[in-house]
Amino acid sequence: MKTRPLSPMDASWLYVESHETPMHVASLMYYSLPDNAPADYLQQVIADLKKTTEFYPPWNLKLRTPRLKTLAHAWVEDNDLDIDYHLRHSALPKPGGERELGVLVSRLHSHPLDFRRPPWECHIIEGLEGNRFAMYIKMHHSLIDGVSGVRMLQRTLSATADEQTPAFWSVKPGKPSASSPVASTASAVNGAMGALKGQINSVPKLFKAIGEVVKAGRDRNDPMTVPFEAPKSVLNGRITGQRRFATQQYSVQQLKDLAKAADCTLNDIVLWLCGTSLRRFLKENNTLPARTLTAGIPVSVRPADDQGTGNAISFIMSTLGTDVADPLKRLEAIKAATQRAKEHLQSLPASAITNYTMLIMAPYILSLVTGLAGRTRPVFNVTISNVPGPREYMYFRGCRMEATYPVSLATHGQALNITCQSYADTLNFGFTGCRDTLPSMQRMAVYMGEALQELEKLLLKNRRRKVASTRRAKAATA
Repeated sequence: MKTRPLSPMDASWLYVESHETPMHVASLMYYSLPDNAPADYLQQVIADLKKTTEFYPPWNLKLRTPRLKTLAHAWVEDNDLDIDYHLRHSALPKPGGERELGVLVSRLHSHPLDFRRPPWECHIIEGLEGNRFAMYIKMHHSLIDGVSGVRMLQRTLSATADEQTPAFWSVKPGKPSASSPVASTASAVNGAMGALKGQINSVPKLFKAIGEVVKAGRDRNDPMTVPFEAPKSVLNGRITGQRRFATQQYSVQQLKDLAKAADCTLNDIVLWLCGTSLRRFLKENNTLPARTLTAGIPVSVRPADDQGTGNAISFIMSTLGTDVADPLKRLEAIKAATQRAKEHLQSLPASAITNYTMLIMAPYILSLVTGLAGRTRPVFNVTISNVPGPREYMYFRGCRMEATYPVSLATHGQALNITCQSYADTLNFGFTGCRDTLPSMQRMAVYMGEALQELEKLLLKNRRRKVASTRRAKAATA
């Protein structure tokens, strides 16, 4: 039987799997049914999908052994999987609203996957108001990261309503790029000598980069956010296995306009929105730390032409400015921190990024494996991700995908995850949190919407001041 060894980064998600911390990620997609679709349209689609018994990776990959603490994890192909188990049909009481769907997805996301089978499930959920249905697909993080997951799903959707969409599992996998850190075993063997030389040559720069992190931690004037700079907070204790899920959606153009007005990046605006909503949420609950919360931000290092799966990520860290009352000063603090972090990461050669990521994240992974997570000072307070998605509307069996929301994971020491994904002309936020740690977590999504309105008013006010100042200066010199 052909086996595929897991990389250390992929295997790490299995080592920290537990009943309280299931390590799967998911996507929640909203679809509009075609006009004049018959009442049994979805039943017909599901029945047709189940006829497809040709499976390709990663959908047919399962662990060689379901024991999660083994030292040598490997994938094996299972082409006799039970599709009735993996593809499930659910319904909301009509007319199902956002709240009812959120409750169902929270419950589905709380259940661990079965490692005796390929670790994925697909739930088609009918009864959503507005002649819509939802699709929730979850897969273990050891099989996929956010960027590779989006690219994989994009290959299984169509650009028009007229194209016949195949079953997800029947689409052949894309090819990893030759420069991908998760390239195939064959390409890795062929390039072993060159890779080894690159790793050896990168060692001095790797140690220099680690030295910069240590130095930045001692220099209060350096805006770089470093590991263990985060304060302990309600977000960073032990968690239970039940999850809450909430969503928020914005216009990408609206956020780009704000970024332009503030002379920053769209990602800076995303971090500001997260930090501002978190500040308000924690302050209302009397749990806001005096020191600023910090964010761990996954950064994809997957080449643009790489269609492989597995994990190809690094990390940067940033302040969220939750200790700063002034909204615009909070944004300035975030801008300085992210710029410094990106410059630091870009100073590393590509051959050193994986090792650098493992070194930076080692304390976090070790704390999870040893059971210390949630009992010691956090490496950072919250994970915030931004995953690029399709730029045009996509279709599944004649149904237009209206929105897609990431559903991520929570761990001991990380009770909240905020991930956003672009799609067409929107940016879609998914808030995933521990149910017991963060009651009324849905308020964060509401506060984020109000924070966006606040920032628009502030930047518009600043713009008017600048225009007025320019006019006065011109009048004085006339």
